[in-house]
Amino acid sequence: MFTRHTITDKVAFALVAFFLGELGDGLNIFQGIYLVALGWNEGSVGIALSMMGFTALLTQTIAGDIIDKTTFDRRKFLAMAALMTAFSASAILFVQEGNVDHALMYVTKIIEGVSSSFIGPCVAALTLASFGPDSFDEVMASNILWGHVGSIVSAVLAGLTAWITYPNIRYCFLVIIFSALLAVVGVKLLPEGDVLMGRGLKGNSTKVAAVHSGDDGDDYTNMEVQGTTSWSSTQGNIASPKCTSNSVAAEENAISSYWEIFSDRKTVVLCFTGFFFHFANANVLLVLGELMGGDNEDGTTKRSAIPLIAGAIVLAQFTMSGATLAGDRMTKGGWGRKPLFMAGLLTLPLRCFLIIFWKDAGEAWLLSTQILDGVGGGFFGLLHPYLVADITFGSGRFNVIMGLTASCFGLGGTLSNLLGQMVVEKYGHVASLTGSMFLSVIPIVLFALAMPETAGSRGKNAKSAVLVEAAGVSA
Repeated sequence: MFTRHTITDKVAFALVAFFLGELGDGLNIFQGIYLVALGWNEGSVGIALSMMGFTALLTQTIAGDIIDKTTFDRRKFLAMAALMTAFSASAILFVQEGNVDHALMYVTKIIEGVSSSFIGPCVAALTLASFGPDSFDEVMASNILWGHVGSIVSAVLAGLTAWITYPNIRYCFLVIIFSALLAVVGVKLLPEGDVLMGRGLKGNSTKVAAVHSGDDGDDYTNMEVQGTTSWSSTQGNIASPKCTSNSVAAEENAISSYWEIFSDRKTVVLCFTGFFFHFANANVLLVLGELMGGDNEDGTTKRSAIPLIAGAIVLAQFTMSGATLAGDRMTKGGWGRKPLFMAGLLTLPLRCFLIIFWKDAGEAWLLSTQILDGVGGGFFGLLHPYLVADITFGSGRFNVIMGLTASCFGLGGTLSNLLGQMVVEKYGHVASLTGSMFLSVIPIVLFALAMPETAGSRGKNAKSAVLVEAAGVSA
């Protein structure tokens, strides 16, 4: 059995990201197809899947703010969020055949929306707290990569389970329960790190960098012990003997106001870009699944429906993994954030066009369009935390902006599922895809014209720099 002392911190984060990836949104697509097979109409499915998104919209910013300010161990937040997400998502196992049990799905999707809102901010905060701003990109890229691998494994397991147990395909949802339990085991291996730095303050970033580069001097020993001790450790103060009361006070005074960081042009542009991208994108996979899955002559769902969707998810996630690796190497090689993010945005209108063009060409052609989804999603998912860290580091509002941007992305995705399925029900699949294709142009134009390059700007918050420098002098 792995222990805290037998694996490195980076490997521990990779393990947790892998198991959390198995809780991913891919199984929501399976849920949609399963509910249609039970007798739900597309509009009801859209509402059910949207309940999680609407709830997350209301809670993600608050969740990020809580994770910023908390003195409670963020690892325990993450473990509880993973368990609640898994058990609420598993409620679909109790839905009866027919267009019934709407209340059960709606309530559990609300619970799932609240609990899942804490997962992203917790992982990002723990990563920043443990590795510092200089190593944050590298470790987040690893987390994202292994999250994609986890999604691939969950999709394969769910698809195989559905094929083997057909027509009782609901048992494929047991995958998320086992994934959550394994994620909790993995969370116990994570360090807590520098609590203040986890919210985007400068903290002891130099010492954190030294430990993870192997240059851990004696004056850092206490920080390593206190910051990465046992699961029961719940310290709320910055964990370092070098952190004097003056420097802590300076860090707290350096925290930007909500208005300062919310009204930053880069924050606004990222929020609106992500909203329109996900508004155009989220429903496309569900429509693709409906085009590929189809029904038997008697109206029942084809046996191949879930495995085909599993294949679509696997192909996209596999491509996302490659895009994540490529993006990580390109950013290390000096590429800016903007060209890579633009490349991701440009894949969506092409993907929509090809699905429309190949809608009657066969399942293989439709499945191949998921390569574009993987490239777009890979670059978008990788660069989102990079951009937020660039914008906010030194402000003390890192996690609240992670939550705010995730809320905007979630709102877009929620409206996409809701309105997209209503369009499918009334006008058909092509009309829904055409709408997505035209909407996808908006984020491209917005980001190209309004977003400056942010690479190299991390930690240059003027207010933070002045106050922390003053604290260093007084200390």
